This record gives sequence, C-alpha cells and structure tokens, in this order.
Amino acid sequence: MQVSSQDSDQECPDRRSVIVAGDEGSARLDRVLAVRLPDLSRSRLKALILDGRVQVGTAPIRDPAYHVGHGDTITIDLPEAAPAEPQAEAIALDIVYEDDDIIVIDKPAGLVVHPAAGHESGTLVNALIAHCGASLSGIGGVRRPGIVHRLDKDTSGLMVVAKNDLAHRSLTAQFADHGRTGAMQRGYLAFAWGVPNRPHGTISAPIDRHPHAREKMAVREGGREAITHWEISETFNGRDGKGVASLLALRLETGRTHQIRVHLAHTGHPLLGDAVYGPHFKTKAVHLGPQAQAALGALARQALHAYLLVIQHPRTGEILHWESILPKDLLTLQRALEAAL
Repeated sequence: MQVSSQDSDQECPDRRSVIVAGDEGSARLDRVLAVRLPDLSRSRLKALILDGRVQVGTAPIRDPAYHVGHGDTITIDLPEAAPAEPQAEAIALDIVYEDDDIIVIDKPAGLVVHPAAGHESGTLVNALIAHCGASLSGIGGVRRPGIVHRLDKDTSGLMVVAKNDLAHRSLTAQFADHGRTGAMQRGYLAFAWGVPNRPHGTISAPIDRHPHAREKMAVREGGREAITHWEISETFNGRDGKGVASLLALRLETGRTHQIRVHLAHTGHPLLGDAVYGPHFKTKAVHLGPQAQAALGALARQALHAYLLVIQHPRTGEILHWESILPKDLLTLQRALEAAL
C-alpha cells in the first residue's frame, strides 16, 4: 500500500492516492479508504465519494460500495475546509438561570448541542452565540464555545454553559470530578423496558467504541471506566398485569458517550424508544395498553430526560440546584403507562 499527498489547484489543495494492497479486510471502496486513511472519518469519506471526488484509476466513482481490486490506484481530492467558526442563529432557548458567568438551559429533544458533520447549523452553540454575543469567543474552542458537557440530540433536560474563562475552568473541573469530592450532581429520569430485580443498584462496566458500528458505543473490556447509579421510581404493568416497564432515577459518576443508554441496554433494560440500543425490544410493545402503545409510537426518541443539575457557582461558591419536570412527550408516556389497560 502506498499513500501520497500533494498540492493540486486551489479548489482541491490536498490530493491523496492509495494503492489497494488487498489486505484491507473488505473490497468496498469506502471501507478500504477507512483503513488506509484513518485520519478521515467514514462520514467524510462517504461524502467525498458521493461528491465525485474519488477516482479509481481515471474514473470517478460515486458508489461507496464499489468493489476495488488488488493494485487499483484510488485518488482522493480533498477540498479546502469550510470555515469552522459557527455562526449566530436566532433560536429560542428555554433559559432556567443566567448571570454574568453561566447560563443554564432546559434543552428540548431534537436540538444538537454543537456543530458536527451533518449538523453545521441549528445547534445549541449557534443559539448561544446569538444570545451571549462575543463573551463566548474562544472559551472551550471555536466549535464548542462555553460547552463543558453535552446531552445527546434526542435527550432533553438541563445543561449549564460557561460564559467566560473563569466559569469554564471551574465547571470543567467540576464535571471531571463528577461529584466525587464536590457538590456537583447530574440526575436523569429514564423509562426502561422491564423491571430490575432489586430497588436500586450500580452499574460499573467500561465503555468504548463499538467494534463494528462506528456510531455506537458498547461495554468492552479495556474501555474507559463508566459508573451509573440507579433506583426504581415507578413500575408499570402491561395488559397481563405483569411488570413491563419502569421509571428509573439515575446519577452519573462518570460521563461517557451514551453512558446511560449503553449501561441500561447491557443490563437488559434498554430505554423505551431507543432505536440504537434497544431495537430488539420493539416486540414488547404488544404488552402495553393501547394508550401506552400510541404514546410510545409518537415519542420518536429515547425516553431520557436530564431532570437534575447541581453545581457550585464558579465565582461565588454558592451551591445551585435546578430541577426540570418531564417534558410533554415523556409526561404523556408516563400517564399512558400508568393507565396500563
């Protein structure tokens, strides 16, 4: 295998070529490139292929599944990167608290926190730049100004954002500590399939990137430490009178990507509505009453809400405590589950 990079014209300043060695593990064009060009994400490579910027020999190939052969030369033209700085956008925010140092918002489901591939605009960061103005500039990096923690796109609930360097340093330290020595707490409410066999417990299982699905995380030996504490708040019976789901209150001791979703799925109690980590539990919906089936069908997201946030104010040292009630879609689901029949 050979990989080379050279300057081209202004439109494509970076041109790379790869000679297929045949030991890449797959003959698919996108997978060969993913092996040979690990610095480029699979989503970026797919976009380049679909955009006609990848050639096999002299022919542009727009099919990521195209099969290449041993000895084929693949040429990739990388266009000049677009400006990385997010732009201000007038997006309404549900502001719970704000002063000169921090802003706490109740994030709705569906709102992406910071720009990324496929979500370059319409994010919480775009809204914060518009709301806070120049005060966020440079805090925490251009793409994530002021962000010290995040919620998944389809998770609702409380988030705190730093408005200056002092707040950013303090909050970053508090979230890194995860309340082990300080006052910081993060609490979540989760509607999960089934009912755990005890009233409370702790899940301690390391999390790492899934070995085959890049967009997923998984419990894996050798992964990063991940600890989730949980307790049952409410249980729900199905049409047969047996426990079919439960409402869990959870507290995080670590902050891994998708931690709650991965841990609950690992224990056999994935979140209701979680299409990534709980797809095999869809058949359990037949045990729900008609109201609950309708509420779950309308949910269109994982049933997870960040209801509790406790921090120490970065400047005053005061312990601040906020709670957020369940949003309308999850409240509708709760009432429908309680109705049972």
